[in-house]
Amino acid sequence: MNRSGKLMEMLTGYAASHRHPFNIFVHMIGIPTIMLGAFVPLTWVGLEIRGVDINLAHVVLFGFFAFYMTLDKVFAIVFLVFAMIVAQLAAYIGALPFATAIGIAAAAFFGGYAAQFIGHAVEKSVPVLVRHPIQANLAAPFFTVVEMFKILGLRDELFNQVQREIEHELQS
Repeated sequence: MNRSGKLMEMLTGYAASHRHPFNIFVHMIGIPTIMLGAFVPLTWVGLEIRGVDINLAHVVLFGFFAFYMTLDKVFAIVFLVFAMIVAQLAAYIGALPFATAIGIAAAAFFGGYAAQFIGHAVEKSVPVLVRHPIQANLAAPFFTVVEMFKILGLRDELFNQVQREIEHELQS
């Protein structure tokens, strides 16, 4: 499958399960919150290379970025900027006393997931996380960026094509 085909397949699969405005809103808040909760403990493991501190949160976000580059360069670059901000906030929280940092990380991580399930309950759809947990966790941060583009009215031609694909699948 070519790059644009893989992108279109992921976008239509995701968009079909995320149509209700409340569910989309909850995901726009919940996914970055989950990332923050996951990144906090990852900031505790790192090293300094030529004066630059690198931790596991950076390794993870650059891995996601590399995968996202195979889908869409613009979305991937916006994700990288966004994820670096989340990683910086996670490093700040991770430097707090352990009990405080772990409490914030756990609340963010589990609270973010709880919000996702509430959003899907409102939409009356099964979360992708239940059907494909690895795919859901790998794709969710990417789709947060994609949704932001949609909300801002950017790349409308792409979203119109996604909508046509969803309608075609529903009629089949």
